[in-house]
Amino acid sequence: MLDTLLLLAQTTDATAAAQTAAQAATHAAASLKIWAYVAFIALVLVFLALDLGVFHREAHEVKMKEAITWSIVWLTCGLSFTAFVYFAYQHHWLGLGLETPMYNPAYDKDIPGSKLIMTGEVTGAIAAKQYLTGYLIEKSLSMDNIFVIALIFSFFAVPAKYQHRVLFWGIIGALLMRGIMIFLGGSLIMKYQWVLIIFGLFLVFTALKMALIKGNDDVSDNIVVRLCKKAFRITEFYDGQKFFTKRTVKPTYSIVNGKEVMDPPPPGSLSVKSAITPLFLTLVLVEITDLIFAVDSIPAIFAITPDPFIVFTSNIFAILGLRALYFCLAALIAKFRFLKPALILILGFVGVKLLLLSVPPYLSFFGRVIGQTWDSSNPIKIDTSISLAVVLGTLTLAVVLSIFLPAKAENTPATPAK
Repeated sequence: MLDTLLLLAQTTDATAAAQTAAQAATHAAASLKIWAYVAFIALVLVFLALDLGVFHREAHEVKMKEAITWSIVWLTCGLSFTAFVYFAYQHHWLGLGLETPMYNPAYDKDIPGSKLIMTGEVTGAIAAKQYLTGYLIEKSLSMDNIFVIALIFSFFAVPAKYQHRVLFWGIIGALLMRGIMIFLGGSLIMKYQWVLIIFGLFLVFTALKMALIKGNDDVSDNIVVRLCKKAFRITEFYDGQKFFTKRTVKPTYSIVNGKEVMDPPPPGSLSVKSAITPLFLTLVLVEITDLIFAVDSIPAIFAITPDPFIVFTSNIFAILGLRALYFCLAALIAKFRFLKPALILILGFVGVKLLLLSVPPYLSFFGRVIGQTWDSSNPIKIDTSISLAVVLGTLTLAVVLSIFLPAKAENTPATPAK
């Protein structure tokens, strides 16, 4: 009998030791995730350094051929990253896929301690599908950003050769802003899952606003522009690619060896204090625009997954190609007249998806608020494959309809010859 008890104790101790070792290994692997973020950010910085320091060292107008080439490059990078996500999560490189936030597939409100969002192991196939869906959603939503950027460039009459510089630094700002918003959002939904309801309502509201309310196209009404003009000295001219200048006289140019070169400022024409050029105001508005669109798009991908690595990487790859995509589509925006309705449908779809996921567990609470008796139920989760099919199908239909049903040209009366 004593031998049996000793054997049982030894077995229990061995099992406990094995479990402890396994948990320690899991937590150690999970702690390596920070290096996955560091490596990804380093990769992005290398891409941006090559972009600005090598391929766009000199300011020049981006032609359609160059824009299409870069669009293909960024799209290839974004889609190819799906393969990395698959293998990284499948083999848990740097702890990816371990202790990962995920929507609980077995969530049941009747089970004590059951949570909608849990941490667990995510396989490569699931992670790759989530990344690809998120990337396509972010890519499609970033399209609408192009309309506003085109409007800003038009309002400030930004020369074509300086537009790439504005968009480049706009991307740098977007990396910082979206990174902060994603990690704040991820922390919030892990601690307060009812935040998902706010995300869902915001997406549905944005879709309805886009569908029913016409936006104000007058950029001069923007509060940022008005405040800048009141608070800072602003020039009425561009000083090359500079965001700040000490010139008080508009620069002149000469042709040297077939290239346009800026002439030195006239003697005594430089100011002691720097002034803001219209190029900097353009950058400010582009950054504000990205912030506004980030508020829409980040909740959209949280409807797919609460995993911050998937949310962050899909967001960044989507906006990295925004500059090249702008130059591709800026002249062709009118041809894609069904793009905006497609974006409205996608926003509405992901908003409803998030509400179906987040509202049912809180039905009893909402019932008590309005004096009704409602029973909470389990969330309704739309499969990621369905989301992917809806996004791809909607975008494809929008492009096809735009090609085969182009907008009718407005008939303008001919001006009689004098």
